Amino acid sequence: MTFDEYLTNCLPTLLRYATVVTCDPHLAQDVVQEVLARAQPRWQRICAMEQPGAYLKRMVLNEFLTLRRRLAARRPALLPRDALAVADPAAAVIERQHLLWHIARLPPRQRAVIALRFYEDLTDIEIATLLECRLGTVRSLSSRAIATLRASLWAQSAPVGVPGMEGLAHG
Repeated sequence: MTFDEYLTNCLPTLLRYATVVTCDPHLAQDVVQEVLARAQPRWQRICAMEQPGAYLKRMVLNEFLTLRRRLAARRPALLPRDALAVADPAAAVIERQHLLWHIARLPPRQRAVIALRFYEDLTDIEIATLLECRLGTVRSLSSRAIATLRASLWAQSAPVGVPGMEGLAHG
């Protein structure tokens, strides 16, 4: 498979993964662009791998984490609370935005595990391989992320500026 063929088939998936990991669609595009620029000259070697898509996802995660380390003095880019307000009053849309807002607040490695497990449907073993860590670390990160999400989603107050969120908070 050529590099162009791969991009035609898999670029949307890679961008979606990067968006979940970075919680910023513009940053996700930058990260993917940087990764693809580094991957293209080495495409023959990458393409020969058993799972080139997993390798590129790992490159995306590494690029994002490197960028975060470089910008450690700055606060991580989170979705602004008022950006979550949507014109569509459908409860499903609001709940999804609410969940994404809370996922954006997770630490990067926990966010990556959540993205790989629930957006990419990978197993713990596949996640451990991709993140180059132990199975126990994946389970610990996952457990902490889910506990954090559970606690924050059921908290007394909803994010400010999100219409209709008052009915979603339980306490």
